[in-house]
Amino acid sequence: MSNTPKTWFITGASRGLGAQWAEAALSRGDRVAAAARSAGTLDSLAENYGDLVLPLELDVTDEAAVHRAVAAAEERFGGIDILVNNAGQAVMGAVEEVTAAQAREQMEVNYFGALYTSQAVVPHMRKRRSGRIIQISSMGGVVALPTMGTYHATKWALEALSQALAAEVAEYGVHVTLVEPLMFPSELGNMAPPMPEYDHARALVMAGFEGTGIAPGDPAAAGRAMLTLADDPNPPLRTLFGANGLPLIRPEYARRIALWEEWDHLAQLAQGTSPA
Repeated sequence: MSNTPKTWFITGASRGLGAQWAEAALSRGDRVAAAARSAGTLDSLAENYGDLVLPLELDVTDEAAVHRAVAAAEERFGGIDILVNNAGQAVMGAVEEVTAAQAREQMEVNYFGALYTSQAVVPHMRKRRSGRIIQISSMGGVVALPTMGTYHATKWALEALSQALAAEVAEYGVHVTLVEPLMFPSELGNMAPPMPEYDHARALVMAGFEGTGIAPGDPAAAGRAMLTLADDPNPPLRTLFGANGLPLIRPEYARRIALWEEWDHLAQLAQGTSPA
């Protein structure tokens, strides 16, 4: 545990994992700039923790508003130590079912929102040569399941952005970590209008979830895990949050490598060389 209070900036802090992480940080005496679409949803945090909390009404898709919110937190607390990009949105539906507007809105929140907040905090962290950026990705940033393609696309984009960012800011003492939660109670999910042609795909996905033995995670335990991650002097680029993740990931990457190896002759052909 850290002996020096830290300052957090957490988006999506009014419910779910974001609320748990804010509560965990505040309960040990850290300061939190808690951002949510409606400041009223943060009243209980402010009532319970007083001046340790800066409630911020923030739409992360508004770039100018993001920069104003970060500036307010910097001024109030004297600097942001940890950014947690947790605001998110998910629409379940086959690619054909999801509207362009639904796909775009997910990308605006899950990808561009994280981009804007990262861009806003990096100059401050770089100058102080210290800071943590924790991007809340998903198992959906590692695998892609039917009926969740447009959501997965946002998380794959976030993964690529964050891996590049991590390499860019490492020399300034800024660490970037992608947290990939499995299943936690959430209000993120919305459904695109279903088409009967994809009922089989939905059934396959649900059967797959039931077959893995994955149970919803404990948000309070996720709070403790977040504090451990924030205090680690050498945080990882990626980490899973939730049990049974590795058994799902290992075969996914094994299949990718096997497929590349099987079709290496085509890669060689495209290069104009002969397979070894």
